[in-house]
Amino acid sequence: MRYPEYIKENGTIGLVAPSFGCAFEPYKSCFDSAIERFQGMGYKLVEGPNCRKSDGIGISSTPENCGKELTDFYCSGDNDMLITCGGGELMCETLDYVDFEAVNNANPKWYMGYSDNTNFTFLLNTICDVASIYGPSIGAFGMEKLEPALEDSIQVFTGKKHEVSGYDKFEIESLKDEDHPFVGYNLTEKKELRLFMGEAEVNRLPEFSGIITGGCLDCLANLVGTKYDKVAQFNERYKEQGVIWFLEACDLNVMSIRRALWNLDRAGWFVNTKGFIIGRPAAAWKQEMMGLDQYNAVTGILGKYNVPIVMDADVGHLAPAMTIVSGAHANVIVDDNIKIVYK
Repeated sequence: MRYPEYIKENGTIGLVAPSFGCAFEPYKSCFDSAIERFQGMGYKLVEGPNCRKSDGIGISSTPENCGKELTDFYCSGDNDMLITCGGGELMCETLDYVDFEAVNNANPKWYMGYSDNTNFTFLLNTICDVASIYGPSIGAFGMEKLEPALEDSIQVFTGKKHEVSGYDKFEIESLKDEDHPFVGYNLTEKKELRLFMGEAEVNRLPEFSGIITGGCLDCLANLVGTKYDKVAQFNERYKEQGVIWFLEACDLNVMSIRRALWNLDRAGWFVNTKGFIIGRPAAAWKQEMMGLDQYNAVTGILGKYNVPIVMDADVGHLAPAMTIVSGAHANVIVDDNIKIVYK
């Protein structure tokens, strides 16, 4: 796995919008505020042409424009890392317009985003053998006072921190809206991990390690069987180390989560798994449907591997989230919290 260089002091951050842009409130104000914050820290920022657009369907602009922007900015020597403007819905449609050969041949750089950006963070790992960062979009850094999770992200992409831990509380409903664009997280819920070894719930898990990869299940399930599905080759490259999968769901209900996992499982994606880290599901939190909940939706498919499964982890859409260095060799330590140490 190729590691990009960490961004240095006074480096240049490129901003791209292969999914949603920051064209309307509260995202526009957050975008401007985040730029001001990073400039105050000494960084230069360069905006891609789609960052303030909203003329696309489910993304900032046309798939052609989004794919070109992403390729151009990734391959450019005029920025040192990329942060995405936001998540969205149809970034998958940009992939035909991303020049993965050019990306593969370029000097690797950090790309940070989550949710719909799985379409690039994951493919950087599996197609290009380049590490990426599953972490916050640029607008998150525009809040009035940075939350610890956002401070951790900055420490990770500057190379000052090589481990992350979960947080004590999380939010179910954000208070951010057009009138309150800069509010922090609405931390009303106590974080409590649930631990499984296979299908059996347990009180503690052994430490486990491997190459960590994954992302938003909504996106991953759509990649199975396409020309962008290079997971078999990825698994072969890292069969000695094994793979830790981090997975989280945005819009999927519990039935959809189970179907998506069935799809990945039957495609052979999990053959070398050493463990799973499952984030809090945004739409399916505490949902029950015909005997299925967020837990047996997962363990009913993944339990057969008889490896550690950490559930309700700080990953994904119910903030705060740990910053995942996707593609890194990771050690996972779990007790009443979760810690990921990146090698």
